[in-house]
Amino acid sequence: MKLEELIEYLDYRDLVNFKSVEISGISYNSKTTKKGDIFVCLVGEHTDGHKYAQMAVNNGAVALLAEKPLEIKIPQVIVTNTRHKIADIADRFYSRPSLGLNLIGVTGTNGKTTVTHLIQRIFEENQQKCALIGTLGYKLSSNGEYRDAKHTTPQAPELQATLRMIKDVEKIDNVVMEVSSHALEQNRVGGCRFDGAVFTNLTQDHLDYHITMENYFQAKAILFKNLKEGCFAVVNADDKYASKFLDITPKVVNKYTYGVKNNADVMAKNIEFSLNGVEFVLSSKYGDYKMSLHMNGMFSVYNVLAAITTAIAENISIEVALKALENVKGVAGRFEVVAKKPLVIVDYAHTPDGLENVLNSAREITPKDGNLICLFGCGGDRDATKRPKMGAIAEKIADKIVITSDNPRSEDPQQIITDILTGLKSVNPEKVTVEPDRGRAIELLKTISVNNDVIVIAGKGHEDYQILKDRTIHFDDREEARKVFEGTSI
Repeated sequence: MKLEELIEYLDYRDLVNFKSVEISGISYNSKTTKKGDIFVCLVGEHTDGHKYAQMAVNNGAVALLAEKPLEIKIPQVIVTNTRHKIADIADRFYSRPSLGLNLIGVTGTNGKTTVTHLIQRIFEENQQKCALIGTLGYKLSSNGEYRDAKHTTPQAPELQATLRMIKDVEKIDNVVMEVSSHALEQNRVGGCRFDGAVFTNLTQDHLDYHITMENYFQAKAILFKNLKEGCFAVVNADDKYASKFLDITPKVVNKYTYGVKNNADVMAKNIEFSLNGVEFVLSSKYGDYKMSLHMNGMFSVYNVLAAITTAIAENISIEVALKALENVKGVAGRFEVVAKKPLVIVDYAHTPDGLENVLNSAREITPKDGNLICLFGCGGDRDATKRPKMGAIAEKIADKIVITSDNPRSEDPQQIITDILTGLKSVNPEKVTVEPDRGRAIELLKTISVNNDVIVIAGKGHEDYQILKDRTIHFDDREEARKVFEGTSI
């Protein structure tokens, strides 16, 4: 594509050394820049891409997208914000792929991964192909392998290239995608034309980045504000932000709600939990249906309601949706049972609300003569205000807690643990165990549990690594738990 074609609709401030050159790719990492690329000088929290422009040119870049003119003798397109404009040129370079797709975005603090997987299964049960993009990577079918993704929502060039591949190469017309607040705030999904948006919940997370809950809400709200006539919005009526999401959604958009407590279009009633899963009556204006799920926990009920309501918005019958979901056993690292005696559950919960939900769900299936044990930590270089809150939640709901490291990153693991401990009313050694080494902490679970206990290992879920100060190591909670409880794993 010629440079002048690439920037035809771009809102730029200036052109420097401009001439017609052929653009064969988009790069924002000077180390991986190839011949013919336009190099985008991204300005981030820790790096400034302008410093690496010459290296990118040395590696073959033929043009620059920058926020200021540079002393480099190649065409430069000067814009106000490269982080936002990279999405515009990526959308243009890949010929606006989302226009040819039925694209559904799922956003919220918790539940995004599970809901996207459930929606994918429903489409397939309806004899429609559906690709998925999210935390675990992207995959082209529910039975397919994940392909790697570095973020919940990829950077714009990778995202647009993936959408184009899904449409043209794989011949798939439906895509369901997790959309993070960072991706919305940083315009990584800029150019994407969403046909539907799904809201799960909004609770404290990422305040190290967004600073306030209002900012966090406004970031999520971008997905709904940009919906066009004929699109749909699916909103959790039980969340305290529900009315705000409904209010900011354009009037020409079809709105659907789901919930358990508040009146909604689709509701779950007569909910009963057991070791085998959960049963409830799905109640809606389209009829009442008995549901029996192999998934567990109240959060699973909400996730299923979100997926079924999306199916309704997509004109897929409830009968098809129910058939698709009744055999689903969950998503990797989400309330995943890895041992039976004691019952050991690994979950990705890493926010106060997420931890509270998973512990309440685990409490529902804890035998009367058994203890609920919770092992967790908090990530370093992230919102520190949630640490004492998570400590207080664990102390309130669990009978025993083990506090350890999560991904400490550049922080001192002991300081993170100290922050968690400030949320506890008392550090009774009969109830509270502290072990900074996560591997040893999981081993300790064997010594403080018996067969009829329920253990929740929270925080990392599907992750198979641990980020330390000076390196990243292989570490998988599920593998570690299976080694410790060998003979009882499933």
